[in-house]
Amino acid sequence: MRIAILEDDRDQSVVLSLWLEHAGHESDTFDTGAAFMTCTPVGQYDLFIIDWELPDTSGIEVLDWIRQRMGWRMPVLFVTVRDDEDDIVRALEGGADDYMCKPLKHKELVARIRALERRMEPAAPERDVLVYGNYHIDFSHRRIMLDDEEIRVTGTEFELAAFLFKNANQVLSRNRILENVWQRGPEFNTRTVDTHMSRLRKKLRLDAAHGWRLTSVYRYGYRLEQLA
Repeated sequence: MRIAILEDDRDQSVVLSLWLEHAGHESDTFDTGAAFMTCTPVGQYDLFIIDWELPDTSGIEVLDWIRQRMGWRMPVLFVTVRDDEDDIVRALEGGADDYMCKPLKHKELVARIRALERRMEPAAPERDVLVYGNYHIDFSHRRIMLDDEEIRVTGTEFELAAFLFKNANQVLSRNRILENVWQRGPEFNTRTVDTHMSRLRKKLRLDAAHGWRLTSVYRYGYRLEQLA
């Protein structure tokens, strides 16, 4: 993959570039938000790694720019020294597909990028489009339609929605969701699951009016239920 790195720490960006090169990826580095937004045309990169703290803007503002300009399918990995839960939630709700706290670990970074890459790969379902009531899950174009309206989702949100609909009316543990959508074990922060579920419920309008209900099961997980 070709990856753009937005990181104002020169030493850190050099290390990231070396790690990515050893993993078989190409990368370009940018040290300001302005340089990044000027030199990243649509279609030139496969994934973005964005730092939160920048000299001229914030990573959150750059993330918003990416989503407005390039849509919700472009994978974005957020990296930052901020490890407060509220900050993590803010980044994920802003459209980040994943989040890593510094200091970064080589093997973990490569593994997370590989997980994002797998989500981008074409799925091989029995059919290209699966229909669940008014919802159409289009695997060829990786999009979700509600009636005739396309619902904008990130790559992670698409995988999560597809997993929920495929397992409708079942109680799914947080660990099972992590393993299937994030390819992570139970040691990963399950708050990530809760944040994405809350966002997906609102985006897809999973309510009685549309024939579905997404509910949490106390201390266990979630259930997407089709209403009669």
